Amino acid sequence: MKKIWKVLGIIAGVIAVIVVLALFATSGLRSTADEFFGAVKHQDIAKARGYLSEEFMASTDDATLKAFLEKSALLNFKEASWSESNISNGRGELNGLITTETGGHIPIKLMFVKEHDSWKIYALQKPTAGLQSSEPSEPPASMTAKQPASTIPGTADQINLSRQAMHDFALSVKSKNMEHFRSTISRLWQSQFTTQQLNEAYGKIISANLDLTVVDPLQPVLDGDAKIDDKGILTIKGHYPTHPSTLNFENSFIFEESAWKLIGLNIQIK
Repeated sequence: MKKIWKVLGIIAGVIAVIVVLALFATSGLRSTADEFFGAVKHQDIAKARGYLSEEFMASTDDATLKAFLEKSALLNFKEASWSESNISNGRGELNGLITTETGGHIPIKLMFVKEHDSWKIYALQKPTAGLQSSEPSEPPASMTAKQPASTIPGTADQINLSRQAMHDFALSVKSKNMEHFRSTISRLWQSQFTTQQLNEAYGKIISANLDLTVVDPLQPVLDGDAKIDDKGILTIKGHYPTHPSTLNFENSFIFEESAWKLIGLNIQIK
């Protein structure tokens, strides 16, 4: 019996460690959110904008942000409670409830990206209050980094996009199956290629038995300026400083569901 309790104690300890690690991993999201709403509480809109991602800031001035906060009753912020948080594929998400000075409660969702080793708010969403039809004509009230045809993500975002694309691709190459990689790409690309077709398209790389995950710790170098064409496709070129051969890449992305998603990946080892 003592042995059973000892084993159960070890299991409980492991679970406790996992919970602590999970909370630690997402503490940066909560910190950014709390500091953002702390600035909102004092109506310091300029300071609040400082917690937004580069792309979000580029498409949202002080007046626009303040107007959204007023319309959403968030300018009357009193306190926040965060019920759910997660980090996946280099992005973060935080869900919770905002309590206003007048006692109201507002459900809120924040999405984050990592920039310069700090979590920045990429999108802020609030469900629309009131009566709604089964097919609402308007989306939930939200603010997010928009995609003007001429807006190109900042250098930090370009590097993050490139690293994540290579990481997901490398994992699938190593496992000799593009199933994981396909789950991370844009819906448009998914609609054009099955997993089997991607296996065939990248067949030469898969059969070469390469372990591309070795570049995970490396910072890619961008080659030239990123470009967006008239169809809204973003192209990023670069390379990893590997030796004796250099791993070059050219990735294409489209904007789907408030994020850049991969629509084409081409690598060459020279």
